[in-house]
Amino acid sequence: MRKVVVYVATSADGYIARPDGDVAWLDRPRPPGNYGMGEFYASIDTVVMGRKTYELAQQFGQTAYPGKRNYVFSRSRAGSPTPAVEFVRDEVGAFARRLRGTEGKDVWLVGGAGLIAAFLDEGQVDEFIIHVVPIFIGEGIPLLQPRHRSVPLTLLAAEPSPDGVVRLHYALQPGR
Repeated sequence: MRKVVVYVATSADGYIARPDGDVAWLDRPRPPGNYGMGEFYASIDTVVMGRKTYELAQQFGQTAYPGKRNYVFSRSRAGSPTPAVEFVRDEVGAFARRLRGTEGKDVWLVGGAGLIAAFLDEGQVDEFIIHVVPIFIGEGIPLLQPRHRSVPLTLLAAEPSPDGVVRLHYALQPGR
């Protein structure tokens, strides 16, 4: 069965963006291999994100992830400006189960915090690959939308990069 993987970068204090969505603190020289992004990108064929994350990507000139099926969860938008992107209004659990039931590679759950939390709370996340960037930004959008939960993780790998970024690869513990 296809896995749903959250592949993301956070500040050392656990934020994926500043309160206004700014991610300029992520703009830094990349080491050779770009933290394994090429290998990860080859392992997926589907990308899922929330509307705010999609609109932020558009600001950077990215209308879709090339060569991938692109789904954007949105309650306010219905039509897509490109055939490469499909807007989704479905309930998260039903959508994820339907997507997992199709043939294909793994699924990249890009973000944001609310959508990641919704997938997690529905039991529809298998792994987290978190790149911890060595910077404190003090406030912002957390990796997960705050909610009372306790989600045990199993560490699969911890890989430091020469620039101080640490890649943490976790699986959700069975029975979650």
